[in-house]
Amino acid sequence: MSEILGYVKTERQRIFETLEKYVKAESPSDRKDLVDRCGRVLQDIVFELLDGKGEVYAQTDTGDHLKFTYGDGDGQILILCHMDTVWEKGRIPFRVEGNRAYGPGILDMKGGGIQAIWAVKALKGLGRKADKKIVLLFNSDEEIGSPSSRRIIEEEAKKSEYVLVPEAATDDGSLKTARKGIGNVNLKIRGVAAHAGNDHEKGTSAIEELAHQIIYLNGLTDYSIGTTLNVGVVKGGTRSNVIPDYAEAHIDFRVETLAEAKRLECLMNGLKPRIRGTVIEAEGKLSRPPMERTASTIKMFEIAKRIGKELGMELTEKSVGGGSDGNFTAALGIPTLDGLGAVGAGAHAEHEHIRIDEIPARTALLAHLLLEL
Repeated sequence: MSEILGYVKTERQRIFETLEKYVKAESPSDRKDLVDRCGRVLQDIVFELLDGKGEVYAQTDTGDHLKFTYGDGDGQILILCHMDTVWEKGRIPFRVEGNRAYGPGILDMKGGGIQAIWAVKALKGLGRKADKKIVLLFNSDEEIGSPSSRRIIEEEAKKSEYVLVPEAATDDGSLKTARKGIGNVNLKIRGVAAHAGNDHEKGTSAIEELAHQIIYLNGLTDYSIGTTLNVGVVKGGTRSNVIPDYAEAHIDFRVETLAEAKRLECLMNGLKPRIRGTVIEAEGKLSRPPMERTASTIKMFEIAKRIGKELGMELTEKSVGGGSDGNFTAALGIPTLDGLGAVGAGAHAEHEHIRIDEIPARTALLAHLLLEL
């Protein structure tokens, strides 16, 4: 058995107690007070387990971001984590049922954050040192697009030789070597209001125009190249007896390459009215660049796969539609490997959970990667 895996297994109970404490510090993205309280809990955990240096990036509109530095090598490895979750306080309780532990954000991604801390702790406890400085960066706004932390993430990535992202693995435990880029477009349409009974012919329906545009936009989805569009929110009109002079839609689009993102942005920003007398305004762009599958990422995956085999895991790789902060670092050309976190299912769902028995091996995998990279 790997010495590191053996160490982690002896600490299983402490690891789980740490995880429970962290998950119970609920941290919905839109509650700065709660996210900051969670951050203080996290600082207590890190300072108890590691001898690293801590830094707080104070924020006004979101929770504060935290950085912890361990070691002093010439190079740097960045571990990206986020503290925030999609769950409002009290929505789902922490509980354990057999091999499953449930709780807000336990899979996405508090489980991975704790595994990352304990991976570094395992190296410290065994007197093993990575050749490079290890930076653990915990941001507070990933679930809302990382608006205030993106700059910090990119600055740290540029100092790093590798980026490890302990976001949740896929349901079958696969690592993530590619993620789609994510964009949002707000579509606003203006028509001409009129009485639906007396002056129907004088009106121009913004909703009718929007219907034409929705059919066109949905038709841009192309599964063969990984492109999807979803018109997720639609609003318009005031009363059924008034020809609607305003309608809007909010669109999510996902792409596998930057070239495809630019093509879609051009199409959506150039939408033309189908009904005379209507005016279209489109605002939006790519918010997270795609994490494209590259030779450097595959090289990292092959190292992880070999380590996994030594630890008793048969690791595979997958491309996924959801984004992470690893999208930003990969777009900068920094080798990035994602999905190194907890194994479970139900991210953003009421049944969100992790598999407890997977924690030791996944923690050991991350620790071995830190040594080998």
